[in-house]
Amino acid sequence: MCDTQIIKKSGETWFAKNSDREPGEAQIVCFIPPVSADRSKEVRTTYISIPQVPERFGMILSKPAWIWGAEIGVNERGVAIGNEAVFTRLVARKGSALLGMDLLRLGLERGATARQALNVITALLEAHGQGGAAGYRDKSFRYDNSFIIADSNEGWVLETAGRHWVAKRVDGCAAISNALSIGAEFDLSSESLSGHIETAGDLAFNFARRFDTRFMKLMGRASERRRASLDSLAAIEEPSVAALAASLRRHHCDGEEFSRFSNRDLCMHAAGITRPSQTCGSMIVRLATGAVPRVWVTGTSAPCLSLFQPVDFSTASGLVFPVDGEVRQSPWFRFERVHRRALHDRDFRTQLREDRDRVERQLMDAMEAGRGVAAVSEIAESWHQRWSARAAQCAPDYRWYSAYDRYWKKLSRLDAL
Repeated sequence: MCDTQIIKKSGETWFAKNSDREPGEAQIVCFIPPVSADRSKEVRTTYISIPQVPERFGMILSKPAWIWGAEIGVNERGVAIGNEAVFTRLVARKGSALLGMDLLRLGLERGATARQALNVITALLEAHGQGGAAGYRDKSFRYDNSFIIADSNEGWVLETAGRHWVAKRVDGCAAISNALSIGAEFDLSSESLSGHIETAGDLAFNFARRFDTRFMKLMGRASERRRASLDSLAAIEEPSVAALAASLRRHHCDGEEFSRFSNRDLCMHAAGITRPSQTCGSMIVRLATGAVPRVWVTGTSAPCLSLFQPVDFSTASGLVFPVDGEVRQSPWFRFERVHRRALHDRDFRTQLREDRDRVERQLMDAMEAGRGVAAVSEIAESWHQRWSARAAQCAPDYRWYSAYDRYWKKLSRLDAL
């Protein structure tokens, strides 16, 4: 489960996403440098090889460590993309093709504008299809994909079912969750839909009604989360990192008992078979005409417990981790001990958030004052070190009588935490 948001203003776009994956699935923030005059004939994605292109843009990605593609990303030309799992009637239950995360990365490395990235994704979707095991431990988990694709001038919602697709231009603000949202009104579509449109006859063809399914949409509360995102965006008078961070940290109900949270939450906390998803990484991007993208990420689980910090198109930030690095040494794994301690220790959690808010304001003020990302990252790194040390002083206190605690205790054992 995931949620992606966009706010468009004149000459400026704000993009934000929570990436919900399996708990324990490390999500790393990495910089992929630009490539010129590459002579490689093919590129190996997560499961299949496809023709390579010689020129590729540099990218900042937030990606599951085991997957070639990414959940969220932005390229050096100012294109940002986030994808969502959608459970359509055409999901391929067998075989392997391009994952939605592969399509996202390919769109970023090959698209100089939002429209170009959309064209890249749809062309590759039609040529190679989508599919394959997308779960970390649950290899039966498969889905189709929807996307928000944005640059400073325009934004698109792209939704797919098998090799079919429709796209709608964003006006103002938009949000997607884990269900199809484009119905009878769209601006672009695949030629493969012509037969379905003709079959509709006098009735308007409705993409969501034709291809969406009900069970996962209802269980995941996708419509309610999308509505929560839209309500949150509508309440933002002046977009900012702080405003988008507050939106991504939103829970359906107030309170401090995570075991009582639900699939209605934008900031998702895993709790077992009926709530298997955990927000494992978050990103906020400001795209302005003529300016380098400004990118803020958590690189860690649960934005309500995490610090948003700036990164840039380099390896200067402490959160940027090499793709071929030892994953257990990643910033994500280092913070995971803090995250799991905070889930079960209210005093620890309260102090963590208070200190996080103080440091986050300090980071934002420093960036507004013109300090570079490298210098600001030192402040963030100090915060991470301090709380990692505190989390290591005491293991989480799991209550034997709590099914929620037993769930997390088992995960911590599986993850050797």
